[in-house]
Amino acid sequence: MSTMEESFPRGGTRKTHKSEKPLQQSVEQDNLFDISTEEDSTKRKKKQKGPAKTKKLKIEKRESSKPIKEKFEILSIESLCEGMRILGCVKEVNELELVISLPNGLQGFVQITEICDAYSKKLNEQMSQEEPLKDLVSLPELFSPGLLVRCVVSSVGVTEKGKKSVKLSLNPKNVNKVLSAEALKSGMLLTGTVSSLEDHGYLVDIGVGGARAFLPLQKAQEYIRQKNKGAKLKVGQYLNCVIEEVKGNGGVVTLSIGHSEVSTAIATKEQNWTLNNLLPGLVVKAEVQKVTPLGLTLNFLSFFTGLVDFMHFDPKKAGTYFSSQAVRACVLCVHPQTRAVRLSLRPVFLQPGRALTRLSCPCLGAVLDDVPVQGFFSKAGATFRLKDGSLAYARLSHLANSKNNFNPKAFKPGNTHKCRIINYSQMDELALLSLRTSVIEAQYLSYHDIKPGALVKGTVLTIKSYGMLVKVGKQIRGLVPPVHLADILLKNPEKKYHIGDEVTSRVLLCDPEAKRLMVTLKKTLIESKLPAITCYADAKPGLQTHGFILRVKDYGCIVKFYNDVQGLVPKHELSAEYVPDPERVFYPGQVVKVAVLNCEPSKERLLLSFKLLSDPEKENAGRSQKKRKAISVGQLVDVKVLGKTKDGLEVAVLPHNIPAFLPTSHLSDHVANGPLLYHWLQAGDILHKVLCLSQSEGHVLLCRKPSLVSTVEGGQDPKTFSEIHPGMLLVGFVKSIKDYGVFVQFPSGLSGLAPKAIMSDKFVTSTSDHFVEGQTVAAKVTNVDEEKQRMLLSLRLSDCSLGDLPSTSLLLLSQCLEERQGVRSLMSTRDSVLFQTLAEMIPGMVLDLEVQEVLEDGSVVFSEGPVPGLVLRASKYHRAGQEVETGQKKKAVILNVDMLKLEVDVSLCRSLVKRKARKLKKGSEHQAIVQHLEEPFAVASLVETGQLAAFSLNSHLNDTFRFDSEKLQVGQGVSLTLKTTEPGVTGLLLAVEGPVAKRTMRQTRKDSETVDEDDEGSPALAVGTSKKHTFSIGDMVTGTVKSVKPTHVVVTLENGIIGCIHASHILDDVPVGTSPTATLKVGKTVTARVIGGRDMKTFKFLPISHPRFVRTIPELSVRPSELEKDGHTALDTHSVSPLEKIKHYQAGQTVTCFFKKYNVVKKWLEVEMAPDIRGRIPLLLTSLSFKILKHPDKKFQIGQALKATVVGPTSSKAFLCLSLIGPHRLEKGEVAMGRVVKVTPRKELTVSFPFGRIGTVSIFHVSDSYSETPLEDFTPQQIVRCYVLSAASDVLTLSLRSSRTNPETKTKIPDPEINSIRDIQEGQLLRGYVESVQPHGVLLGLGPSVVGLAQHPYVSQYKTSKKALYNSHLPEGKLLTAKVLRVKHQKKLVELSFLPSDTGKPDVFPAALGLPLLEQEERRIEAEGRASKSQEKEKRNRKGPEEAQLPSRGKQEPRKPSVKKQGKRQRSESGSEQDRGNKKQKEAAPAEEDDSGVEVYYREGEEEIEEKSVLAKEKQTRPAEVPRLQLSSSFIWDVGLDSLTPALPPREESSDSEDEKPQQATQKKSRKERELEKQRAEKELCRIEEALLDPARQPESADDFDRLVLSSPNSSILWLQYMAFHLQATEIEKARAVAERALKTISFREEQEKLNVWVALLNLENMYGSQESLTKIFERAVQYNEPLKVFLQLADIYTKSGKFQEAGELYNRMLKRFRQEKAVWIKYGAFLLRRGQAGASHRVMQRALECLPKREHVDVISKFAQLEFQLGDAERAKAMFENTLSTYPKRTDVWSVYIDMTIKHGSQKEVRDIFERVIHLSLAPKRMKFFFKRYLDFEKHHGTEKDVQAVKAKALDYVEARSSVQED
Repeated sequence: MSTMEESFPRGGTRKTHKSEKPLQQSVEQDNLFDISTEEDSTKRKKKQKGPAKTKKLKIEKRESSKPIKEKFEILSIESLCEGMRILGCVKEVNELELVISLPNGLQGFVQITEICDAYSKKLNEQMSQEEPLKDLVSLPELFSPGLLVRCVVSSVGVTEKGKKSVKLSLNPKNVNKVLSAEALKSGMLLTGTVSSLEDHGYLVDIGVGGARAFLPLQKAQEYIRQKNKGAKLKVGQYLNCVIEEVKGNGGVVTLSIGHSEVSTAIATKEQNWTLNNLLPGLVVKAEVQKVTPLGLTLNFLSFFTGLVDFMHFDPKKAGTYFSSQAVRACVLCVHPQTRAVRLSLRPVFLQPGRALTRLSCPCLGAVLDDVPVQGFFSKAGATFRLKDGSLAYARLSHLANSKNNFNPKAFKPGNTHKCRIINYSQMDELALLSLRTSVIEAQYLSYHDIKPGALVKGTVLTIKSYGMLVKVGKQIRGLVPPVHLADILLKNPEKKYHIGDEVTSRVLLCDPEAKRLMVTLKKTLIESKLPAITCYADAKPGLQTHGFILRVKDYGCIVKFYNDVQGLVPKHELSAEYVPDPERVFYPGQVVKVAVLNCEPSKERLLLSFKLLSDPEKENAGRSQKKRKAISVGQLVDVKVLGKTKDGLEVAVLPHNIPAFLPTSHLSDHVANGPLLYHWLQAGDILHKVLCLSQSEGHVLLCRKPSLVSTVEGGQDPKTFSEIHPGMLLVGFVKSIKDYGVFVQFPSGLSGLAPKAIMSDKFVTSTSDHFVEGQTVAAKVTNVDEEKQRMLLSLRLSDCSLGDLPSTSLLLLSQCLEERQGVRSLMSTRDSVLFQTLAEMIPGMVLDLEVQEVLEDGSVVFSEGPVPGLVLRASKYHRAGQEVETGQKKKAVILNVDMLKLEVDVSLCRSLVKRKARKLKKGSEHQAIVQHLEEPFAVASLVETGQLAAFSLNSHLNDTFRFDSEKLQVGQGVSLTLKTTEPGVTGLLLAVEGPVAKRTMRQTRKDSETVDEDDEGSPALAVGTSKKHTFSIGDMVTGTVKSVKPTHVVVTLENGIIGCIHASHILDDVPVGTSPTATLKVGKTVTARVIGGRDMKTFKFLPISHPRFVRTIPELSVRPSELEKDGHTALDTHSVSPLEKIKHYQAGQTVTCFFKKYNVVKKWLEVEMAPDIRGRIPLLLTSLSFKILKHPDKKFQIGQALKATVVGPTSSKAFLCLSLIGPHRLEKGEVAMGRVVKVTPRKELTVSFPFGRIGTVSIFHVSDSYSETPLEDFTPQQIVRCYVLSAASDVLTLSLRSSRTNPETKTKIPDPEINSIRDIQEGQLLRGYVESVQPHGVLLGLGPSVVGLAQHPYVSQYKTSKKALYNSHLPEGKLLTAKVLRVKHQKKLVELSFLPSDTGKPDVFPAALGLPLLEQEERRIEAEGRASKSQEKEKRNRKGPEEAQLPSRGKQEPRKPSVKKQGKRQRSESGSEQDRGNKKQKEAAPAEEDDSGVEVYYREGEEEIEEKSVLAKEKQTRPAEVPRLQLSSSFIWDVGLDSLTPALPPREESSDSEDEKPQQATQKKSRKERELEKQRAEKELCRIEEALLDPARQPESADDFDRLVLSSPNSSILWLQYMAFHLQATEIEKARAVAERALKTISFREEQEKLNVWVALLNLENMYGSQESLTKIFERAVQYNEPLKVFLQLADIYTKSGKFQEAGELYNRMLKRFRQEKAVWIKYGAFLLRRGQAGASHRVMQRALECLPKREHVDVISKFAQLEFQLGDAERAKAMFENTLSTYPKRTDVWSVYIDMTIKHGSQKEVRDIFERVIHLSLAPKRMKFFFKRYLDFEKHHGTEKDVQAVKAKALDYVEARSSVQED
């Protein structure tokens, strides 16, 4: 009975069962659009009576209010389910698991094996190996608290204690398994984990099957630098990724993790998100639907609805939300079954990739009184309002001590309770409360509450081998290690302690992050009254405390205290007596009492003693006295030199004579001055302002570097790491040098590392080449790690600027010379005459000296004179080429005094000895020549005066490294800026060097002496050393070829002088393409003429008058014409500068040049015409061949001779611009190569040429044969061959047609050029591109400036008035074929026709649309009507003929008509409206003359204003009627003949009497056709009556179809006809609705019938819907049918509709999903063959054979062979059959197929050959009979009677042979 009541309710209210309530709720949540159907409510109203209606309304109100609370019920553990996708925040990171904070105060756990597959694999490898893996990092290194993560609920279990536990998974395979590779779209925000590190990036596991995700290195650099502290990404690292690019249908995905891309990623409709694959963490744009105090309902992604509970309102906007408000929201969770979506509006979630910053509550653990209730949720808990106004939340289990004591009434809003803050929910930014008494009264709530050294009470839980576990609090457990169970080691602890015993312990260590608590039960430690040491800062010298021995070593005991603080008791402090073996006296775990001797907290060093002090006060007094005498780090002191060691000076710090050490490297900022000061300082010397660098255990280290001293004096030296910040510039010294970098120490003792990469702006090969230990440097802090006390530094000059370089350089020079002057003063105090003499000698002094000896190297040593031991020396350079003899007197000038070697460097140069006295200006710039080089500075002489000046070689403290090419040489010219004008005590002017570019090479002497080989080199030619020569231009020389290069030959001349022969000076006539240097061989003797000389360094030619000409490399010529000339008449070509020579070349001149190299970046060839004349050939001017332009380096060989045409000089005028394809003239008729710079879709290409010219190519000139997408194959920077059509304007008009660019290839031109209307003839078939669809017809572009018009009757053979159809089937740019009907030259009008009867092409509208045909008579009437209408318009517009003409190009916008004409237009329009209304009833009714029936198909209008006015009038007169194609006559059963005539427009609407002629014509025309209309109407009515009487009548209306489908609901044919009926009327939505009805109506047993409807629906969506709608239908169809059938059907649909790319992608999906189905492989193979992709089809067959079982192979090969016969290569098909039959000769089915295929596609001979082979096989008689019968049939059809008899004879022979075998 109850069942009957549920099935057939008796009326009134329906009883609601408990099981139905969740269903109602879910339905309400899933009702995305909140639209109630009016039909149902209307029916109910009719059926119900009044009272019942009222009662029902009340109940509905009560029930509808109930789900609102349930709807916004916040999450509880019960609402979580397996597979639920949810957003969480990392709360804690442990070694083996993550604790995740979930929304609404929930919490979950992620095991270490649920991170990703790659990380789990590493863990397994680690388990199998003993040594730790280098690339396996722990969870704390991979995750940090605050990180937002996407999780999946893997299980909701119950613990042993009955508590529910939520287990989560971060594995991308679980989180993203709802996605498929095909669903991946660019811009999607996904999460993934790093699976491996590759050469150019990272492979990222995004968990999507069939998709490989790659993160390029450049896309990860920003993240690595900003968030990963520069470290590479690790395997298992969690990333938020944005899809940059999707390739191969989702097979390959490129990712980006840049902050800007991730933080702005938004989920959009284009990404095709559905409720099935929606992921938490996605940010969406949403709209508020409903606002309640408990939450909001949002509409997002157009179709979906989600909920926002009050906890996730934006705190700043809470209470201000309103309906239809646009907001941004973040998806929090998605329920897998109900598809319910929860979202958050909190701003912190709206920037993906951003970690949560607020991770804890400041008042955690606080007990609060009288906290008011804010709200109560029956299934989750209650919310409270704290005193600071913030919200707090208590879960249901924490509202009472037990379930029995729980009273919901106590939690009404406003009631107050006592509670305690027990936790903090990061996801909700809420404090979590508990009202349990046990929690409120608990001593400790969390590990954070416990401090080391505190006494805690606990309960023994268990005793294990590793120690005893003690329960301290509800969630707190502590471990007592075995050694801490008692003061002594217990062998059987279970005898002393029992489970449940209460114990008091002292905390040894508490690590809240790791939840690790260690306690001790040692009685001495527990009862100790002495202060406990919990950090190194607590350990004050003299403090006595208790500790325990951790380890006993030979050197002493290590004693440990609380919080891992430990110290050393040295061996001598173990006892008052000597302890020879500490291990015998002490043992680990022993409790001891110790005294603190010394503690360095920063270094965590603690020194202890077991010798307890008897008199602490006396000891403290003695220590303070010592302290007064001690010096502190950073203090400036005076010191006295005591003695010297190998590394420095032993000194005593004054005044207490504290011993200290001053290293040699710390005596000066200048590395070279340190050894100098060390050498001359001696015992007793006093040094002032010396800095104390460090002090440890009596060792004091000092420093005298002025830069460090000034830093400390200025207070610019940070003392601790907390004072150091990135970007600070500090001065320190190099402490040590490693291969990977340099360690730098600062005055306060802090140090940092300068890695090799940022050690210098120059490339660092070896770190020791750039710096030395002890060197003063300036360093910039780049990174600081306070926790590890580390910092990274940069020593690059670009980072460590100390000011402008000249000032720094001058300061360094002044300091250096000042220190050297101090050394002189030290020397002057010595007793030695030599020392005093050297101290008095200063640079610039002129001495009279006597030559003592001339050494072999050319240097001169002078006699010591009166001072014994004095050495004066002049190098070979400073001998200045003078002839000197022993005993000769010479004047010399002092350049430098070497105070270590005790030598004096002098120069005999006359310009220095006899220097000029001239006043110099400060800041003036002078040329100078370097005379002497020291390590820190150089001495140079001013060219003008000969005065000596010093300049620093270093412009910075860190500027100490020089490449060989950067090093100065003696004799080199420099530019100096003077800073002093008078030489001081140093004897030198102080100067600063100018730009390096102003340096010149060494000046040569004007005598015949050869130059030292070491002085000069020839890096330009790299041919060894060069010597001074005496050649002149025109000299004949003889030499030997030393080496042959592609562009020059190196020759060794007499005296070892090197000469060079350029390729242009070898032959008079150089054949093009050859290399002249190949004619000379190594070792060959040649006679040549000197034609010039080139500088060895700059490689530039010098005139013979140049002073350095004698030091050049002679340039030679072996040209016969050059050799024949007289030496005096030889052209002095070298004397003219190259710029002047280039001017002599004229544009158009032909020259011979030699290829040097191809510049890939600039895209030009670099060539040389002569040694000093160079040229450039732009790539586009090298050839007209694409092959050569693609690989120019393969075409041209270095040194190859080329014939080129001069175009002109380049912009810099230092090079000639040449061309290899003749003169570069962009004139009409020229062909040139250009480069595409811009592609304008459906319009044109923009092409650039060398020298800045630009041209455009119309789509009509891209090719001789038009295509649908003419510009698809062109990309920017592509090279194209162009023909110049016009050069009249600045922008060239170009053509890419091969008939223009290659006129010699006379091929047929499918689409001729149409440049004007004169190129068109009537009756001609032309192709063009649709320009636009106008009211009067379709405009078709026929050429760049020619447009034709196809009026609507000539567009299609079908009738339609749907503008949407025109837009979809005739889009702009569509290629169409048209026939020229008429050409009106005067009006510049071309009338076209697209009709199939005229063009021979398919109709523009496909037949599948089911549109009715337009009759010939109607087309004629419409055309005539249009013609008469155009004539009327002509008459009307004679006053302004420019308004009446149809524009050809550029005049498509019609002008606005005058006000006078508007009334008439309205009148004709209203007439046409009535005419259209009648056309629905009468198909062939003739139209009015002024309208011509055109409005039926496509409303004609001249301007938008008129159309709007007509539409407005339409709405006022009658309801809108949409014109439909004639499909059914059932709507006009009751119509009369009179009603079929078109009604005239009302009189008042045509009040204008300006022009009445058209009105009269209208009336006249309608009278003429009245009779014809009546006849047609009568015939139509007769036809309708006959049809109604016919019992087999086909349905013609929706009602007919409804009656039919009710009678046959399972007939898919009827349903499909019903859909087609709506599609004919272009009512797409109604057709969809019919399909949905069919799917619901057809019985589930009728699988094939349902499948037919699904296929029809797929066809409908493919033709009329979007890709998104098609995908949705397809996914549904796969769920409800056999997936393979649906896949195959969709593939066929794609193929038939020409969507080959989509079909290919779908087949690839099928191959992955149905790899064991041979039908899929065969279908795909056939698809590829039909597309002409034979190679791909062959590969598919190979893949099929690999995937399918062997038993299927023969069938597959046979099927593919058949396909080859039908669609591909018949020869290959035969080969496939032959191979198969050779392996399986008895497969008669294969033989039969082979024969069939050969009969269809082969010759008769081939068929007979196969039959002959078959009948000779050893097969069963039955099968042999089959083949003989087939053979006989074949011969009967194709052979002769003789052939038939032959087959019969063979059959007889077989039978006889068979019977004889049986008899035997």
